[in-house]
Amino acid sequence: MSYDVIVIGAGPGGYVAAIRAAQLGGKVLLVEKDRLGGVCLNRGCIPTKTLLKSADKWRELQHCGEFGLKAGEIGFDFTAVAARRDAVVAQLRGGVEQLVKSNDIEIKYGTAQLRGGSRVTIQEQDGSCEVEGKAIILATGSSPVALPVPGGDLPGVINSDHLLAMNHVPASMLVIGAGAVGIEFAAIYQAFGCDVTVVEMMPGILPNLDSDIVKRAGLALRKQGLKMLTNTKVTGIAAADGLLNVTVDNGKGTQQIVVENVLMAAGRRANTTGLGLEDAGVAVERSGIPVNDRLETNVPRIYAIGDVTGRMMWAHAASAAGVVAAENAMGGHSQIDFRAVAGGIFTTPEIAMVGLTEQEAGPDIKVGRFNFAANGKAVSLGETDGLVKIIADAATDKVVGVHIMGPHASDLIMEGALAIQHGLTASQLAHTIHPHPTLCETVGEAAHGVNGDIIHQVKMKPRR
Repeated sequence: MSYDVIVIGAGPGGYVAAIRAAQLGGKVLLVEKDRLGGVCLNRGCIPTKTLLKSADKWRELQHCGEFGLKAGEIGFDFTAVAARRDAVVAQLRGGVEQLVKSNDIEIKYGTAQLRGGSRVTIQEQDGSCEVEGKAIILATGSSPVALPVPGGDLPGVINSDHLLAMNHVPASMLVIGAGAVGIEFAAIYQAFGCDVTVVEMMPGILPNLDSDIVKRAGLALRKQGLKMLTNTKVTGIAAADGLLNVTVDNGKGTQQIVVENVLMAAGRRANTTGLGLEDAGVAVERSGIPVNDRLETNVPRIYAIGDVTGRMMWAHAASAAGVVAAENAMGGHSQIDFRAVAGGIFTTPEIAMVGLTEQEAGPDIKVGRFNFAANGKAVSLGETDGLVKIIADAATDKVVGVHIMGPHASDLIMEGALAIQHGLTASQLAHTIHPHPTLCETVGEAAHGVNGDIIHQVKMKPRR
């Protein structure tokens, strides 16, 4: 059977690409080996944010006295927390199924392999078939990296997929990797009473973030009870009376940490094996499948989007790429623009970023900072930890980076994304009237700070 577009992978990139191609009049086949929605919906963004909401509500209950409230006996049932997590995922997956169905997209569940030219073989549960596509979009995503640590295959050593399938809170856990995934899981499970230690081989947590944010985040997370060991490697894992004895080395010596589980959270790898890329002549690198700004691979009419490309491994970036690839697959001339892709790390408080860090931007910049502690809405919420930092080009005043740590940072960051996308200046942001009392006032105040005219900040007198 022949199709206008065959999309391989039904994650946030793949199913969006399929829908866009169908909207443009294409006959579309969507191939998925597991469940619609991919990792993000089933084993990533959505289940973790659902758990995080329960963790935040549990924290609020424990501190309700600060708001003049009294509660009787409080506690949590993690089985019920996990059930809500699964129900939210099922609801949203059902929504994706309806979207795909309503756009008359055919779905085949199985594994796909390129056979060269326009041919694709699909291995389904009850047999295989061969189909042809005028265009093919690869959206196979990524998988957790398994580190080559001695003892890494022992029972109790898990990845993020395994952890999200658990319906209980481990008494203790060691997390290998202090990137976004490791820190998010560490913070969630610590909130529910798990004794968590995070081990990171780099000098600091959350690599690639702005240094001001990293410093604030480290203080906040340690204040919440997380133990973090940086400049430290895990050199071995051994079984110990039903637990795991983890050996870590910081270059000055080793120590043993005994835990119930070890979470491997040291990154993800593009899913490129088993796709028949070599047979089809599609180039592949260690990081993933290289593409141009039209999302084209080196083979005409074969596109790649999302994590499998190794670029911008965010669900929303994959969805945006899916739209561009689908439009081009249907004869369009679209290009992806990754200049202003915002990202979020859903700790408490949240962290969000877009554009350049101060280290990346170089010396010819101006910087404005504003603390949430000076914002009326944040004070009323009792969530004053964090800051907004805006980086602008010194010559043009154009915003080149925005970094936020604080309540609702993932929502506030869009003001920065729009500024960078459309070349707005810090002065333009500052002189846009921000409503009061709101958290977005912090962005306006930080923008004023770029040019030194913050109103709600105590002026420091120069030392004599």
